[in-house]
Amino acid sequence: MELTLEDASWFAERSVDLRLGAHVREIDATRGEARLADGQTVPADVCVLATGSRPQRLPVPGADDENVLEMRRLDDSERLVGRAHRASRAVVVGSGFIGCEAAASLAIRGLEVTLVSEEPVTQADRLGADAGDRIAAWLRDAGVTLILDAGVEAIEDARRVRVAGGLELDSDVVLLATGVVANSELAEALGLELHNGAVPVDASMRTENPFLSAAGDVAWALNSCARRRLRVEHWGDALAQGLVAGRALAGEDAEWNEVPGFWSTIGSHTLKYAAWGDGFDEDRLVDHGDGAFTVWYSRDGVAVGVLTHERDQDYDRGRELIARGGQV
Repeated sequence: MELTLEDASWFAERSVDLRLGAHVREIDATRGEARLADGQTVPADVCVLATGSRPQRLPVPGADDENVLEMRRLDDSERLVGRAHRASRAVVVGSGFIGCEAAASLAIRGLEVTLVSEEPVTQADRLGADAGDRIAAWLRDAGVTLILDAGVEAIEDARRVRVAGGLELDSDVVLLATGVVANSELAEALGLELHNGAVPVDASMRTENPFLSAAGDVAWALNSCARRRLRVEHWGDALAQGLVAGRALAGEDAEWNEVPGFWSTIGSHTLKYAAWGDGFDEDRLVDHGDGAFTVWYSRDGVAVGVLTHERDQDYDRGRELIARGGQV
């Protein structure tokens, strides 16, 4: 089960041949067609890969057990809620946005929650230590136990998590929030050279193969404003890139030039984040009092990101500053 962005009538009104449940086995760029698993072929002048990504399972024993949960689809959320109703303890592996959001939500439901992460500070790589410390405090306030700077060695029977160092955590629910892998197999089969598993495209979403474009999680896309390629894993930017790809293939002068951004709710706290997302060399936290704060991110003195909590004006101003390459 999935959440649809548009219903079937939207596609019909626009003369789009919508084929749900159809698996593309192969793309033949020379013949200009996609071959489906059921033997049918779909002719095309161009093809847009918008195949997204899938959750990355830990390379440890027991992580591939179907009873170890992950978060990607609507039925993943429904399974988690159903299990939580009958559970008293949960272990969340991973301290990214999904891991922190899920851990706080489960704790608020009354479960005894432990979050395990290899990061020494929650989200330190993406957001910096100061922001990470505040997120960690929110989690602890919600009742989450944090085991940081520790890897998982194995998961037994989808109920026991063995942490490096000999610690064993018994649980009713184990949730993996350990990142995603791009679904780039079709592009790889065409002989495209990938970058960390993603498909390189220009600002109009075109690959080096004139038959093929790509957008969304599967794309490593040139942002004309940032003047470099970025990999972004947020649905809003996937929509924006898809719009660019469609307009470019229709003959318009379209380029991806937006600053990626999204919101994250951790318990009762909502973070707003906008950034190029490919690193910073300085992060400066400004405390506004009463829990509100802003973190400004820069590289070589130039603004590359902003994170806000209860400071919307800084979020809006930050996106503008990043887009124009201003100094923090």
